[in-house]
Amino acid sequence: MTVSPSLLSPETWPFSLELLPKTAYLVGGAVRDSLLSRRSDYLDLDFVLPVDAIKIARSLANRYKAGFVVLDKERQIARVVFEAATVDFAQQEGESIETDLYRRDFTINAIAYNPHTAQFLDPLNGIADCRAGIIRMVSPQNLEDDPLRLLRGYRQAAQLGFTIESNTQSTIRQLAPLLKQVAIERVQVELAYLLKSPQGTPWLIAAVEDNLLQNWFGDINNQNLDKMIAIDESAAILTASYPNLADELNTPISGKSLSLLNLAKLTNLLPATLAAAEESLAHLKYSRAEIRVILTAIQYLPELLSSTTKPMSLRQEYFLFQNAGSIFPVLVVLAMASGMTLDALTFLIQRYLNPKDPVAHPTSLVTGKDLMARLNLPASPQVGQLLTEIQIAKIEGKIETREDALNFASQIMESEKPHSA
Repeated sequence: MTVSPSLLSPETWPFSLELLPKTAYLVGGAVRDSLLSRRSDYLDLDFVLPVDAIKIARSLANRYKAGFVVLDKERQIARVVFEAATVDFAQQEGESIETDLYRRDFTINAIAYNPHTAQFLDPLNGIADCRAGIIRMVSPQNLEDDPLRLLRGYRQAAQLGFTIESNTQSTIRQLAPLLKQVAIERVQVELAYLLKSPQGTPWLIAAVEDNLLQNWFGDINNQNLDKMIAIDESAAILTASYPNLADELNTPISGKSLSLLNLAKLTNLLPATLAAAEESLAHLKYSRAEIRVILTAIQYLPELLSSTTKPMSLRQEYFLFQNAGSIFPVLVVLAMASGMTLDALTFLIQRYLNPKDPVAHPTSLVTGKDLMARLNLPASPQVGQLLTEIQIAKIEGKIETREDALNFASQIMESEKPHSA
C-alpha cells in the first residue's frame, strides 16, 4: 500500500517536529488517510502524548502565534489552529499507546505513527483492514462507550468507499437504541456527512434500515428510501442538462451549511406536513435558513406536481416563482424524484434560468410610491396587492408601460368602490 507523504511528512506540517517529544504518536484519520493516499489541502492532525498534552499544545501555539483552545481539561485535550491546519493533542489513555489504541472505535482508526522513527504501531491489524476496505470494530464495548460511533461507522463507510464487516454491522444494529443518548448536535454532524457525501445515499439508507435514525426520523417508509436514490439520479440528469441549475443545487446555502441538494435529501426523510416537519427540524436544531428551504419545498412541491395533470396559468407560475425564489431548484429535483419528467419541467426551468424572464424574474413598471402619489393612497397592504396585480397584468400582456400600469391600478380602485343604490 502506497503511503501518502503529505500527511505523515513533518516537513509539510506548520511546526517543527523537534518540538514534539520522542514518544508523540500521530493517530486517527491522518494516519488512515495517508495509508489510503487520500490528500487534503487542509491538514487535520491528531497526536497522542503520554504526558503534558495541554502544556505542549499551549507552548506550540505560543511559539507560532497560532490559535489555542482547551477542548477537555479533564481528559487533557487541546487544539492548536494554524492557517492551513488544525492540530489536536490528547493525553494518552492508559499506561501505553497500545492501550490507547485498544480503546478506539474501528481498527482503521487504531493505527499509530511515530514521526521521529517513521514507524507504524498496528496492534489491531488496521493496516490490513485499510488495504481490504473494511470497517471493523475494535470491540462492542468501545461502541457502547460512545454510541455516536455507531453512526460514524456508516459515515466513514460512505466517506472512504468501504464496507462494514458483518459482525460489526450486527453489533451496531443491536446497540442502535443507545444513539438516543447522544447530543443531537453530534448526530447532526454525522448526518450532514452522509447527506453531503457522493456515496452517502446507500449508507444513509442502510442507517435508516438498521434503525440508527429511528429516534429522529421514525416515519420513513420504503417509498422515502426509493426517493433518496431517485434524488441522486435526478441531480445527475439536471447536471447533464442544466449545469447552472446543478451549480445552485450543490452550493451551500450559507457558510458550512448544507447545500440545496443535501436539503432536498433531508426533506425526503421528514413528515409531509409542515407542522410535523418543522417540529422535527427544530428538534434536530437545524438553522433558520435550512428550515426555511425545507418548509418552502414541502409547501409548494404539491403545486408543482399537480401541473402534470393541469397546466399552470401565468398567474400560478408567477406566484410559484415568487414563493419559491432561490429554492426553486429543490422543487425541481424533488419533483423529478417523485416521477415528474424533465420534459415536463423544462419550460419552468428555462424561465427560472433566464434572468430576463418576465414571469420568473419580473421587473416593475411602477413603485409603491408611484401608486401612493397617483391614487392618493397611504402606505398599506393594499399598495402591495395593487403592485402584484400590475405584475400579473404585465406578464399576461394586458399592460406595457408605466402609464398603463397607473391607469390599470386606478381601474381596480374604481371597481372596488361601493356603489350607491
